[in-house]
Amino acid sequence: MLTSNSLNQTFAIANSGLDLEFSFTKAMEGVGLSPEIAHILWLPLPMALVLVAAVVGVLVTVWLERKISAAAQQRIGPEYAGALGILQPMADGLKLLVKEDIIPARADTWLFTLGPVLVLVPVILSWLIVPFGQKLLISNVGIGIFLWISLSSIQPIGLLMSGYASNNKYSLLGGLRAAAQSISYEIPLALSVLAIVMMSNSLSTVDIVNQQNTIGLLSWNIWRQPVGFIIFWICALAECERLPFDLPEAEEELVAGYQTEYAGMKFALFYLGSYINLVLSALLVSILYLGGWGFPIPIEWIASWVGQDPNAPSIELLTGSLGIIMTILKAYLLVFLAILLRWTTPRVRIDQLLDLGWKFLLPISLVNLLVTAGLKLIFPSAFGG
Repeated sequence: MLTSNSLNQTFAIANSGLDLEFSFTKAMEGVGLSPEIAHILWLPLPMALVLVAAVVGVLVTVWLERKISAAAQQRIGPEYAGALGILQPMADGLKLLVKEDIIPARADTWLFTLGPVLVLVPVILSWLIVPFGQKLLISNVGIGIFLWISLSSIQPIGLLMSGYASNNKYSLLGGLRAAAQSISYEIPLALSVLAIVMMSNSLSTVDIVNQQNTIGLLSWNIWRQPVGFIIFWICALAECERLPFDLPEAEEELVAGYQTEYAGMKFALFYLGSYINLVLSALLVSILYLGGWGFPIPIEWIASWVGQDPNAPSIELLTGSLGIIMTILKAYLLVFLAILLRWTTPRVRIDQLLDLGWKFLLPISLVNLLVTAGLKLIFPSAFGG
């Protein structure tokens, strides 16, 4: 028979939804550990979970990149390493892992080594604010969007450091291009995000998603911010150095840019950071503009139609599962579009790249922000007044 304490714990777990930290703490208390010790044991788990999720996302994206590019060029693509070539990304990773790590004789050893780390670590840390459900996220900080923008501004320092430390003119030019490109597109990206923050009245990614899930598909921000959505996606592609914006590593001009002198695992870290950033950008577009974990029709409506309590544990579990699926599905739809753009658009020149950022996207993003502020005052119910 259930005691009153066990019933209270059961209802607390049901009411808390899919709260991972709460469930972990309760499980540790069940084996006799104090809440303080359980919290200390919990701290390394989110980082490990983020790292595993990011690496798995990269492996899937690399495989998709090869299969989609092969289909676009009427080729077969990888098919021998595992079924349909799904093990090919792992084989590439193992190959780079065991390759010799070469440092040029006249390179600055410390900066040369620290550069790839500064590129990768901020991108992984940014995953801490990505929600896959109402309580399926690592850290619900109130300034999540501001934290992501701050972390993303560290990456160009690593690229410039890598180019300078290599003691190679092609690498130096690639690092300078990367810094110029990042600064050019960071500002319109931040302004487009600021319009979303203005409508949501919050910097929290969870609040931004909740504000979009009032009436399902029609309440997504993409309908109220179509210009901001386009600006954000263009700037995200430029920040990830995806074609047609891969000027820092243009093979025809700079060999491989800032990564020319790198080999082995240091070389792999650049690509790992690039693909993690691509998946992260797609997830953030999903969260900011496409309703995040929200289903096109609210689950609460569907539950009421079939006569179920929306707060029932089974509905909570269904909502959490669909939330993860919807977030990943929306993100990988954008990844698919990014891959298609790589194989269907030509690379722009560096002057065209900078003109697009400073002369077009920046003024348009400023006008979009002002228009959003005006609409917020005129139609407060529709624009978060």
